[in-house]
Amino acid sequence: MVQQIKNVAVIGSGLMGSGIAQVTAYAGFLVTLVDIKKEILEVALKKMEERVLKEAKEKFNGNEQSQRKFVQDVIQRIRITTDVESAVSNADLVIEAIVENLEIKQRLFQKVEAIAPSHCILATNTSSLKLSDIGKYLNRKSQFGGLHFFTPVPKMQLLEVVQTSDTSESTLEALKWFGNKIEKVVVICKDTPGFIVNRLLIPYMSESMALADRGVASIEDIDTAVKLGLHFPIGPFELADFIGLDIALSIQNGSREHYPEEYNKLPHSKMLEKLVSEGNLGRKTGKGFYDYRSKL
Repeated sequence: MVQQIKNVAVIGSGLMGSGIAQVTAYAGFLVTLVDIKKEILEVALKKMEERVLKEAKEKFNGNEQSQRKFVQDVIQRIRITTDVESAVSNADLVIEAIVENLEIKQRLFQKVEAIAPSHCILATNTSSLKLSDIGKYLNRKSQFGGLHFFTPVPKMQLLEVVQTSDTSESTLEALKWFGNKIEKVVVICKDTPGFIVNRLLIPYMSESMALADRGVASIEDIDTAVKLGLHFPIGPFELADFIGLDIALSIQNGSREHYPEEYNKLPHSKMLEKLVSEGNLGRKTGKGFYDYRSKL
């Protein structure tokens, strides 16, 4: 029998965390969203409400009463707080979506484990760190696993459910059940650097950027070649702009730092590093490999 999950705590209210909270509330779960400052949480909640309203308008075209009810039903399931203790004290599932820093994640999970109910499942949304490293100091390693979402969470169908060598079958089944309840397509992966998607994505994007750095082809022609030659829906530079160049660089650097034997042979992109240093981070800032400012 799959463990019952009703109350979910999401720690981190950035783009990923707020997206996870949103789809979790959509599915009828009670959600507590946690961050370090009330102002950050209020902004996240406002953006979630805007996204839910947009969804409601598409779902109930012209019916304002149904739109308002839909938004109200979703948003009222979300509570915001800066108090980690109160957020996890009655949680059945805790999902961490904070900065990609190993030590910070380790400390957070130690704190959460000490407070959360004994049945609570702990999950990380890390995109580049090994789960066994993050959960190194946990006592209940069997109740720890990975839920790797993709951005933007409400629109992306895929969810990588990651298991360590210590993750119990009951925990794995509960994470799969949760993924299905929030209407994601679940794939299962062992605990390996980058899991499935990023393990394939990082070398692909690194080599694409190296081609541009060496002047082999323009970014426009590389994107076109990938879309038409490989039948990908989006090119590597368009994808990097969509993800956020700071995030793309962080994933690449973090992978090299923590797993040098796996990733150090990949080329560094001077173009990517220059854009990030200039604050040109892609679509979210209006400029990255491409210029989006006229479309904002």
